[in-house]
Amino acid sequence: MSHLFDLIREYGLLFVFGNVLIEQMGAPIPAYPTLVLTGAMLSYGQYSAPALFLTAIVAALIADVGWYWAGRKFGGRVMARLCRISLSPDSCVRQTESFYLRWGASSLLVAKFIPGFASVASALAGAIGTKSGRFIVFDALGAALWCGSAIFLGSLFSSAIDDLLAILENLGKWGVALVALVFAIYLAKKWYQRHVFLRELHMARISVDELDQLLKQEKPPTIIDVRSAVARQSGPVPGARIPGALVMSDDDLSALVISDDSNTEVIVYCSCPNEASAARIAKKLMQRGYTRVRPLSGGIEAWVAAGYAIDE
Repeated sequence: MSHLFDLIREYGLLFVFGNVLIEQMGAPIPAYPTLVLTGAMLSYGQYSAPALFLTAIVAALIADVGWYWAGRKFGGRVMARLCRISLSPDSCVRQTESFYLRWGASSLLVAKFIPGFASVASALAGAIGTKSGRFIVFDALGAALWCGSAIFLGSLFSSAIDDLLAILENLGKWGVALVALVFAIYLAKKWYQRHVFLRELHMARISVDELDQLLKQEKPPTIIDVRSAVARQSGPVPGARIPGALVMSDDDLSALVISDDSNTEVIVYCSCPNEASAARIAKKLMQRGYTRVRPLSGGIEAWVAAGYAIDE
């Protein structure tokens, strides 16, 4: 364990830079505890508080600006990619969109305090055209609040943290094992939540070819587009939707009456990994008594890629 602390003492700023950069790029490796720990170790004199503060901010800005420009160039596709690798799929984009569209760039002030929010919010800011200067100002202020609070807490409780470090150091390899165990439990919990979420979405899908055939019948199915406004404008063809599709949010759905016949065919589509939003809405409709509800496999992207007709 002493080798680990010697490493942090010698390469503290580089260690902080790498940890913050990796977390803000989207990896589930928390940097806040590292900032608290290095804040507590300021008394060792290897680096100053301003240097630690600026190092963390620069690392966060590098990652966030990268996501911002990725969002500016690739739009909703980069956010879908983030959710595909996220430990909290689908909800990470939908909740971030709702929060960001309500509060705008000022939401970046608290983004880093919300797990999984920062990288998605940065990509979203680029996708919806937030001005780069405004983004950088609010993102830098948010990074300063996040880094500053961690460093302050570390320095404030430095004696208690020093005692904890001493205990871990005395434990030797068992101290390393304890830290590794805590981190493993954190990752396992996140993975299990993701597993449960995806298992709940397991249900029969309909292919784009099958849907095309249904649309040619005398009584076509009801089609519901549950994409967010941002997703609709940043899809493969901005503003495109499947002919006849009803555009609906969760709030609209609560008042929706499709027909008096609960056996009506209903197809729900989105533009998200695993058809997560579509499957979630489909299950809500099934709970309301509609028995023939299926998500569209591949969503709007699969429909457009197959060359079928769209409304714009």
